[in-house]
Amino acid sequence: MGDFIADAGLASWICGLRSQPAAEHPPDLARLRAARFRSSGPELFTVADLMVPGAVPVAVRLYRPEPGPLPLVVFVHGGGFVSGDLESHDRTCRRMASGAGVVVLAVHYRRAPEHPAPAAVDDVVFVLRWAAAGPAVLGRVQGHPGVAGDSAGGLIALLAADRTSMAGSRLGPLLLVCPNADLTLSRPSILEKGSGWGLDNEDLKWFVSRWVPGAPDAVPAPVLARFSPLHVSFGPLPATIIATAEHDPLRDEGSALVRRLRESGTDVRGVAHAGLVHGFLSLDTVSPAALAAGDRLLRLYGEALRSAGAVDKKGIESIPGAAGNTFRPRQTRRRTHSGNPLGNTTRGHTPGKAH
Repeated sequence: MGDFIADAGLASWICGLRSQPAAEHPPDLARLRAARFRSSGPELFTVADLMVPGAVPVAVRLYRPEPGPLPLVVFVHGGGFVSGDLESHDRTCRRMASGAGVVVLAVHYRRAPEHPAPAAVDDVVFVLRWAAAGPAVLGRVQGHPGVAGDSAGGLIALLAADRTSMAGSRLGPLLLVCPNADLTLSRPSILEKGSGWGLDNEDLKWFVSRWVPGAPDAVPAPVLARFSPLHVSFGPLPATIIATAEHDPLRDEGSALVRRLRESGTDVRGVAHAGLVHGFLSLDTVSPAALAAGDRLLRLYGEALRSAGAVDKKGIESIPGAAGNTFRPRQTRRRTHSGNPLGNTTRGHTPGKAH
C-alpha cells in the first residue's frame, strides 16, 4: 500500500501530528482521561444520562432521534481499554442515532488498569441483558438490540456479544469499527502503520498490557482464548459489519477477523476504507472524506438493523409490557464503577470509586 491520503484536511491533520515532539511513553493516564473540548453533534429528540442498577451500577447515556419505535444499539466506546467515556464519544453516538436512525445506549464501562479484563465485558453484557428486558425508560424499540464499538470498544463489544449469544439471548447485527482483534499485536500493519498515523504501536503495547497483564508478549494461551478475538472460538454470532482503514495499525487484525468470523459461519461484511486512519469515525470535523465514510457506514448499519428486524418481528416489543412503554427518561450524572480482577466474571463485588 502506498501513502494515499483521503483528502487535504486529513493530510493536514497527519502533518500536524508528525510535527509535534515525540509523545511521552508510557502515556500519561491522567492526561489521556482529561476532559477536553469537542465539537457537538446533531441535536436529537432526547439525550438522557441513566444508571443501570445492580451490585455494580453501570452509567449509560441514551440517545433517541425521534419518539417512534426504532432499533436499539448498545454502543461501546474506544480508548485503548484505559480511557474514553460518555463525553469522548458523545458526537459519535449522536451521529449514529441520527445517521443510522436508531436509539443508541452508550456504556461507560469500567476501565483498565484499575479494572482489567473481563470487567468491561461484564459491564456490557450486564447492560445488554438489562436492555433486552425492555425497561420502560428506553421507550419503544424494535427487534433485538444490536451492539457496536470502535477500536478497543470493538473488541469488548464482540466478546460481550459472543457471551450474550452463547447464553441464549438473541442480538441484532454488530458494527465493529477499526477493532482490536489480536492482543499479540503480531500482524504486519502494526509495524507498517505503527508510527506517524495517529496510533503508535508502542502505545498499543502499553494499552493491551493494562487490560490483559502480560500482553502482548507473554499472554498465556487460555487468556488469549478468552480475550483476543483472533484466538477465540466463537459461537453463532449475528450478522456483523467490520470497518477497517488503510493507515491503521489494526488494519490487518480487522481484515483477519472478517475471515475468521466468515469461516465460523457468521454473516460478515468487511468494509475497507482507502486513505483513512484509525479512529476516522471521530475525525468527521477534520476530514470531509472521514465524514462521508462515517455517514455511509452508519447508514449501512441502520439498514442492517432494520433488515434484521423485518425478518424477526419478535424483538423487544414482544416482551410483555414493553410494546406499550411510555418514554420517561430520568436524568442522572452519577457514574459508579468498581474493580474486578482478571478471570473473575462475577458482578457481586463492592462498588468502588467513581471515575
